[in-house]
Amino acid sequence: MTMLLALHGFTGSPDSWGFLRDGGRHYLAPALVGHAGSDETARIIGFEDEVDRLARLAAGTPNDGPVHVVGYSLGARLALGLALRHPERVARLTLISGHPGLASEVERSARRDADSAWVELLLGRGVPAFVDAWETLPLWATQAELSESKRGRRRAERLSHDAAGLARSLRVTGLGEMPYYADRLGEIGVPVDILAGELDLKFSSLARSMAERLRHPTLEVVPGAGHDLLLERPEFVTEVIRRGIQT
Repeated sequence: MTMLLALHGFTGSPDSWGFLRDGGRHYLAPALVGHAGSDETARIIGFEDEVDRLARLAAGTPNDGPVHVVGYSLGARLALGLALRHPERVARLTLISGHPGLASEVERSARRDADSAWVELLLGRGVPAFVDAWETLPLWATQAELSESKRGRRRAERLSHDAAGLARSLRVTGLGEMPYYADRLGEIGVPVDILAGELDLKFSSLARSMAERLRHPTLEVVPGAGHDLLLERPEFVTEVIRRGIQT
């Protein structure tokens, strides 16, 4: 059976994929650069350095063959990098709330400036103040309907990191540091499942745009859901992965 390599989002952790473990799935879920538990080194200084590190992890999986890479948000962006830089390591992609990169240097510069403000907050006031501000973003508004225990679980995950680590994640793998991959999506020869929440208007639009450029896409826009499908619709994510394993 093809091994799953599951890549979490910014402020997430390997525990973001706990619903796969609960369902009896076998998978490898590394902590990404800057996040608690990461075994990365100081040599990871750019977005594609992290992509290459993940490719080395994928090469060391027990079956020693190409893997099914499942990525959420930041993880989806890194998964795209894996498929384009190391196609021999990827058997299938599942991209959840993914972004193909910013097209212009003007956009990338503006995003770096925005991320610099988050870095300043992290280093100046610490992780709790950062998380308080982060959780007010409109991106998470759909989670207001979730149970307090679910929201609390995600908040605890965010609070588990240290300020310097999250600042490093933004500086190394932030959207402003990511290459623009949209024009290269047609190079990806493996099947790609693309998931986005219906209520996450920006990312559902990006999902449709990516699907138009890919050679073998399956697009799933999840009704009534927002950005964090791992939290809001884990059963839907599990079913898409299950179908991918069977094909």
